[in-house]
Amino acid sequence: MLMRLWLLSVFSVVLVALALPVPTKSQSPEIQLAQRASRHATAASSGEVGKVASVNDWTVGIAGGLLEGTFIRFAAELAKALDDGDNLRVLPIVSYGAAENVSDLLYLRGVDMAITYSDDFDQYKKSGSVKNIEQRVNYISQLYIGEFHVFARPEIKTLADLDGKKVGFNTKGAGPTITGPIVFERLGIHVEPVFINNAVAIEKMKTGEIAAILHTVGKPNDLFTKLQPIPGFHFVPVEYDKKLFDYYLPSTLSHDDYPNLIPEGESIETIGIPAVLAVFNWQKGSDRYRRVERFIDYYFDHYDRLKQPSFHPKWKDVNLAATVPGWTRYSVAEQKLRGMVSGSLSPRYSDDGDTRRPSNGGSEDRLQKFLNWKREHVQQQ
Repeated sequence: MLMRLWLLSVFSVVLVALALPVPTKSQSPEIQLAQRASRHATAASSGEVGKVASVNDWTVGIAGGLLEGTFIRFAAELAKALDDGDNLRVLPIVSYGAAENVSDLLYLRGVDMAITYSDDFDQYKKSGSVKNIEQRVNYISQLYIGEFHVFARPEIKTLADLDGKKVGFNTKGAGPTITGPIVFERLGIHVEPVFINNAVAIEKMKTGEIAAILHTVGKPNDLFTKLQPIPGFHFVPVEYDKKLFDYYLPSTLSHDDYPNLIPEGESIETIGIPAVLAVFNWQKGSDRYRRVERFIDYYFDHYDRLKQPSFHPKWKDVNLAATVPGWTRYSVAEQKLRGMVSGSLSPRYSDDGDTRRPSNGGSEDRLQKFLNWKREHVQQQ
């Protein structure tokens, strides 16, 4: 009996081991392809061919960011607003952040779109590390303006006080790993970067190991709204210097944004960084192209959903018609935008597979709302 139980245990361990994937670095492309084919073959033998198709046909992946960042919330809210069963499924992907998202968009399987900052893209272009990146990566729309948060210990009164000090740049690939070096270099401030999660870095600030942290997110951000006041810890102002004009905009942090950290009636100067919904320039007619095309239809047609109270307040500031200097708008998005402005909206996707047919579905109302909103936004500027 004991021998039988022992053999059964060994057999179970073997089955588990066989089920575990071999690390991808040791796999050849042929083996990886065979594994995927095997999974689909198993589904086919189980009579689930239709299920495989319905799950994959209209699914798109968006590289968001770190859990405490604004990017992942925006990606999750796109899924919340646009998911439509088998007609469209949006997968928000937790990633390393703005800088790494560009790399993920170029090379990582399953990533169709990514949220990043405009300065990250420009740095990729200037470095020359990726050939023809401006042709390979386009944008769908500008998103919000993210704020450069510098949160510091009591003895740090100005950015210049950080000279020679250790500063948390968040994890490698996050937005501060690009924005931080640009700002400090241009202002002539030399800091010692520490690449560590900001929530952990705040604990190290308490012991004096780190003087400050950088966080590039849209206000208000959960990292700070949920942070209990720590005596003397505060946001350091970042003046809008002419050396920063090409990439950044003036912005502020206020008591309304962070009531626990900024006294009532006070505000902190900082810089704003335009966020962008980027997309790989998929070949027209390809499977990925048609999926992104459908996403763009839903995104523009149902944008009003994202301005509802349950969503991040930054959605109300998004200007779908805004251009991003140095970038090319994705052809599908450009056509969609022109159609909305001219009044010749493209037909919505129908629910019967790949067939497309015209459908009013309140298009005129949506167009009028869009034009009214666009007119108000221009007047505000």
